[in-house]
Amino acid sequence: MASLGLWVARRTHGVGEGDTAVGYARAQAPTSYGLVFVFAVETVGVSFMLAAYPVAHLVMLVLDLYTVFLVLGLHAAAVTRPHVVGPGGLRVRRGARIDLRIPLERIASARHDVRFPDANRTEDGVLDLAVASQTSITIELTRPVTVVGLSGRRTEVHTVRCHADEPRAALAAIGELLPVDR
Repeated sequence: MASLGLWVARRTHGVGEGDTAVGYARAQAPTSYGLVFVFAVETVGVSFMLAAYPVAHLVMLVLDLYTVFLVLGLHAAAVTRPHVVGPGGLRVRRGARIDLRIPLERIASARHDVRFPDANRTEDGVLDLAVASQTSITIELTRPVTVVGLSGRRTEVHTVRCHADEPRAALAAIGELLPVDR
């Protein structure tokens, strides 16, 4: 929900001086706004249906409004917390849920690679951060990095696949920071 404040203020989280922000939320925007519209219509409809029952009306109104703000907050988190490319390394994120920092010296290669990963199948050592069921960048690592999930679960990964709105620009920014001999 804190991301809603950042979004309204048109600010980003964790993008410093000299860093390049790489957005990834554009592909999910139509779905997010569609859900907000449907939930807003539902809020009005349920409000009319429960007008004769004040307690149920209030409970459902609070739940429906919370749902609208939750969906907006999830989208705002993706907008205000972009991937970051900078001298300190690469920061790959999925909203406020995953924030993976990859030191530049651990990046073996980064390439444009459009994939549609199967959400029901996971590969060992591969982190898929799909947006709208697709990834557009594959980053191979020289040594594994540890991903800490929202529940605190730790996983070692050697390949990171993520989505970027402008993958070629993101790869150019990464390429500028990598040594020439790679």
